This record gives sequence, structure tokens and C-alpha cells, in this order.
Amino acid sequence: MRKFVLVACWLVWCVSVSAAADKISSQWKCAAKAGDEHSIAVGDQEGHAYHISQGKCASEKGAMGDAKEQAGMWTQFDDVTGGKLKDHGIFVVTLASGDKVFYNYHGSQTVQDGKVEAGTNTWTLSGGTGKFKGVTGEGGCKGKGNPDGTSTWNCDGTYSAGK
Repeated sequence: MRKFVLVACWLVWCVSVSAAADKISSQWKCAAKAGDEHSIAVGDQEGHAYHISQGKCASEKGAMGDAKEQAGMWTQFDDVTGGKLKDHGIFVVTLASGDKVFYNYHGSQTVQDGKVEAGTNTWTLSGGTGKFKGVTGEGGCKGKGNPDGTSTWNCDGTYSAGK
């Protein structure tokens, strides 16, 4: 019986250690303009459009374990009404090791004259390559527009590296 209790405790400890999530805290500076974008007026009301775009961000800080984040590319669909938009997309992060991590996100932003004023989103990790194949996690970001038209996004969450 004593051996059973010791083995059971050891198994619980192993599961809790393997399921432990690491923290991630990143800051991204995103380009003022998308590299590729298309917009279609919906026609139901003035200022309502569907918009799809793709752009780039540079890592200001952040790492996943010992792998420093370097660059990010977002591909996003927006439902735009006036200066407000609801978005969802995929953010592909390239790490210094060359591995990639895939974030699925959805959120909202306010814009004026085509520039981000503020935004928030929530994200889940949907996998990656190399060391991060099978990575999972979740978190969120808060963004603000900068005077030069770029935007800065601060993101926090947790992740568990794939096996």
C-alpha cells in the first residue's frame, strides 16, 4: 500500500510538472500600413466594409523560453463600421532559432484616418514548427497608436511547449 501511495504521488507530481505553463510577455511595434490590403463596401450603411490585410511587426521585447522573438506577420479580417472594427486573424511569429509560432486572435480596434488609436485582443496558440511544434497557450494583447502611425502591442499569456 505504501508503494502505491508513493507511486501515485510521483505520477501526480510528474503530470503537474509536465502540464506547467510558461509565461510569455511580448511587445510588438507594427508597421503603419499593411503590405497588402483589400476592402469591399458592404452597402447596408455608410462606412461599413469588410477588409482583409497582411502586415509586419518587429519584436521590441519577448521570448519563448530561450528563443527570442524577432518578427511577426499578421493576416487579418476586419468588419469595419466607421472608426470601429472587429477583427480576427493569425499572427505568425518567427523566433531567433528560425522556428515559428502561430497565434489565432480576435479582438476590436478603434481607428481614425486609417491609423490605430487603441485595440485589444485575445489569442490562443495553434502550433508551431521545430521545437514549438504542438505548442499550446492563451493570452491577450492591448495596443495603442503611435504619432508616426505605427502601433505598439503589449501581449501577455501562458504557453506549454509541444512535445
